[in-house]
Amino acid sequence: MFAKAFRVKSNTAIKGSDRRKLRADVTAVFPTLGTDQVSELVPGKEELNIVKLYAHRGDAVAVYVSGGNPILFELEKNLYPTVYTLWSYPDLLPTFTTWPLVLEKLVGGADLMLPGLVVPPAGLPQVQKGDLCAIALVGNRAPVAIGVATMSTAEMLASGLKGKGFSVLHTYQDHLWRSGDKSSPPSIAPLALDPPDLGEEKGSVQADATLQGDMRHLALEGEEEEDEEVQQMCGEKSQSEATEDPSVGGLNPDPTDSKTLQEQMDELLQRCFLHALKCRVKKADLPLLTSTLLGSHMFSCCPEGRQLDIKKSSYKKLSKFLQHMQQEQIIQVKELSKGVESIVAVDWKHPRKGSVLEGSEVRTIVINYAKKNDLVDADNKNLVKLDPILCDCILEKNEQHAVVKLPWDSLLSRCLEKLQPAYQVTFPGQEPIVKKGKIGPIDITLAQRASNKKVTVVRNLEAYGLDPCSVAAILQQRCQASTTVTPAPGAKDSLQVQIQGNQVHHLGRLLLGLLRSSGARGWRRHPTVRGEKENRRQGLARHRP
Repeated sequence: MFAKAFRVKSNTAIKGSDRRKLRADVTAVFPTLGTDQVSELVPGKEELNIVKLYAHRGDAVAVYVSGGNPILFELEKNLYPTVYTLWSYPDLLPTFTTWPLVLEKLVGGADLMLPGLVVPPAGLPQVQKGDLCAIALVGNRAPVAIGVATMSTAEMLASGLKGKGFSVLHTYQDHLWRSGDKSSPPSIAPLALDPPDLGEEKGSVQADATLQGDMRHLALEGEEEEDEEVQQMCGEKSQSEATEDPSVGGLNPDPTDSKTLQEQMDELLQRCFLHALKCRVKKADLPLLTSTLLGSHMFSCCPEGRQLDIKKSSYKKLSKFLQHMQQEQIIQVKELSKGVESIVAVDWKHPRKGSVLEGSEVRTIVINYAKKNDLVDADNKNLVKLDPILCDCILEKNEQHAVVKLPWDSLLSRCLEKLQPAYQVTFPGQEPIVKKGKIGPIDITLAQRASNKKVTVVRNLEAYGLDPCSVAAILQQRCQASTTVTPAPGAKDSLQVQIQGNQVHHLGRLLLGLLRSSGARGWRRHPTVRGEKENRRQGLARHRP
């Protein structure tokens, strides 16, 4: 609802009688709150305002603001808490858990789908259709979203955790949150609850114990048809596995790796950081809260089977790690508000931010990834199932829930299309020259000047390591014609060679010979000389009697 900017109609202070009415409404809607808690939420003397606004879809909303933060909002005579309120009262609503990568989709205005839920050991909270619920992330009980359940818990289990589970109304990082102090969620440890007795469940369909077990199994292995292996998006295991697997919370040590666990965690931390900057963070996201970088971007870049834990690294704290990255001039961190650090600048051209891959290497990486993660369709080996990582990399927004498999050729071509093109030219005794974009061919064109005189123009010699002035001197001798070197129009710091007469045929052969003798090598076998055949035909046609 607040994914886009809203329009404020009015902002007025609330009188004493209206405060008392608001307290009564809060008590009726949230009976678990005590009298003292209600008085704390709706203060008697402190400043309390009501802001009437229109959401981007035209919905009329009343927002109650206390201490500079929105605490409640009213829509169609229904009262809802904001994330600021839920951080103070995390048990106010039944809470469901999802993965950090899902938060980005919710902030963008998406609803929460059931395959994105994480089933804890105690099972899902018991709710009915239309109940107001909170949504938190794995490992932190502080809610990051508020939504309305579209079905009861029993119906969720009976559906096999498929379909839409919650209509999301408000999230952390949306425009309603931005109207407050923009603080980050506090760290609240998950509760250790005993599994409920399904046999004593009231007012709901009896759920089979085996079905509950199947749901936990789904939380570990994921849905192959809708959102396969959601946990791969953040590199963490389910809460039920965390209590049994001693490796959770750290690394899965490789017995063949001589590095210490701390050194491995340092490498993993840097890898996730650089991957997040390269693939997920955009210029428009800056300034970016450091906590958001970690929770919404770095966790989702963690490889499968490993968990990012800064406390197990040599840095111990995120702030120290980011200071180190700032010293290496990759990012710039500033404290925009008291105690809250944000990334305000990124050196997008820093050499550590990316590497160059040839097309064959990209294909090998994608094929190995699909085989390692058992994504090849068992019934049709020509199809590959798309896990959340592949979906995020190659699918458009409107394809996220529609496309679940792709043929190999389509998968590989899409991966190559998403990569930024680059080219490399190598000269003997020199470091390879790598530049972004596509290398242009040496352009030879025939032009007509005053008095019907023809001249041959050569451009883009510098891209292949050829000095235009040296080439002009050689051409003057070989072609026995005058040459001039002038700035190339429309190209910065580039020169063009102009030779008198129609020299297209001679130039093509001469330039190929020069390039072979210079030892220039690139990812193409030979450079392309554009316009040679066409201009030869034009020249011959003009000289026919």
